[in-house]
Amino acid sequence: MPELPEVETIARGLNSRVAGDVIESVWLGTKPEPLKSPAADIVTALESKRISEVRRVGKHIVFDLENGGRASSTKKSRVEHKGARARTPAPTSDKAQWIVHLGMTGRMLVCPPGEKIEKHTHAVAKLSSGRELRFVDPRRFGRLSVSHRFEAPGSEPLKVELAGFVNLFHGRKTPIKSALLNQKLLSGVGNIYADESLFRARVRPRRRAASLTRDDLSRLYRAVREVLEEAIALGGSSISDYVDSDGEEGFFQLQHRVYGREGEPCLVCRTPVKRVVIAGRSAHYCPKCQK
Repeated sequence: MPELPEVETIARGLNSRVAGDVIESVWLGTKPEPLKSPAADIVTALESKRISEVRRVGKHIVFDLENGGRASSTKKSRVEHKGARARTPAPTSDKAQWIVHLGMTGRMLVCPPGEKIEKHTHAVAKLSSGRELRFVDPRRFGRLSVSHRFEAPGSEPLKVELAGFVNLFHGRKTPIKSALLNQKLLSGVGNIYADESLFRARVRPRRRAASLTRDDLSRLYRAVREVLEEAIALGGSSISDYVDSDGEEGFFQLQHRVYGREGEPCLVCRTPVKRVVIAGRSAHYCPKCQK
């Protein structure tokens, strides 16, 4: 599943390519799983809206929309979901947000109109520039929704201050790896970057969050920010299906020090990297470097 660096990379790429463009019409496919909001609500919110900005919130891509497009009162939208209205009603608000969660295999593509539509395409937004925004997701774990003010459930890892970060884990008896993955505490950190951050902070993933000293948490705070910023600079980690908005792979997987390296020598002390399962999730660590 794309984590914070991958989603940030995609959002920045989309912003540079489609900000300022206008969504003229929307097509939604027949599969119900990708739609977290009703199909008709998505169409209403998107059509005739100008994309003012594309940004990341947690692990979500947020398209900030505002009025500024041509009226769509005479335009019909292709919405194949049962119960959805074929004709888009007038927008009910000057501003809206299109929220995209990529799930495991979701991609947001900017395509020329003549390009063949992939089999697992669930949404197509036609833009006034002639291009199309397409949401493709073979496994259908991704989600599309609309909102007026979307907020992540937890703190933003790249903005939270040290005191706030320390307070997130105060008194928590869960393993620190599980706490880092709790999106209600810290939104955006996933399996890869939790493992890499814990390694750099020299903290074992099984340790209870409450057992970490302030020095431990200070090291972890710096490690999380360092890892995420490095990963963003390298375009994220391409482990499975991830590519950015231009279809390019990231390069941070070449910098992984423990994630996916079970049995291989630690790059610091040469001790074999171990893998354990914590609350159903894999965790990779060095038994000598991490205490």
